[in-house]
Amino acid sequence: MSQPKLSETRKFVHLRINWLTNFVSSARFWRNTQTSEEGEADGTARKSPAHMQGDLMRTVVDLVLKTVISAIFVVLVACVSWQVITRYILGTPSIVTDELARFLFMWLALIGGAYTMGLRRHLAIDLLTQRLRGTPRLISESFILLAIAGFAVMVMIKGGSQLVFKTFSSGQVTPALQIPMGYVYGAIPFAGAIILFYCVIFAIDLMRGGPDALDDPSAAKPVGGPLD
Repeated sequence: MSQPKLSETRKFVHLRINWLTNFVSSARFWRNTQTSEEGEADGTARKSPAHMQGDLMRTVVDLVLKTVISAIFVVLVACVSWQVITRYILGTPSIVTDELARFLFMWLALIGGAYTMGLRRHLAIDLLTQRLRGTPRLISESFILLAIAGFAVMVMIKGGSQLVFKTFSSGQVTPALQIPMGYVYGAIPFAGAIILFYCVIFAIDLMRGGPDALDDPSAAKPVGGPLD
């Protein structure tokens, strides 16, 4: 091959390599741009490690609570069904299942109420809060969270723990099952701790989102307190 043709061939290959490099770079830039826009659109934009760890912790807590509530409900239904059978068919009511059903219902109500708090599903009169915008609404949401957290700490955690310790110290047991009543009353501080956990999560969301996030109707997930 002559020198001019070899030079033209090298030039042609060099141009093709440059064109391919530019094409790949453009494709990567377009893909990253699309990923970023999709993440912002569906609320899954890149998050900090602390934020991702908080979301993971909440997901784990939600899953554990959901499993516990479902298990308690299944056992509760079984106890009530057996109680009906023994009372109206066998003619000898079961004392054990009657007592167990009452105690399980206490745990189910308290844990279920705390879990519902995390889902923002509690009944609330939010006429005033929904009319507020910006900083006033942020203050209102913060005050509500503070009130709920205060009740959870002072009444449920502190008061419930004192009740549990006092019951354990007295040696009080249930009539049929003969288990310490402290285990029954333990549902109170346990549910209070769950409510406090969700209050902390909501408070972090408020601090991260700020007043503007409360007014954003296109947010992928609720940002704010338990009234949203």
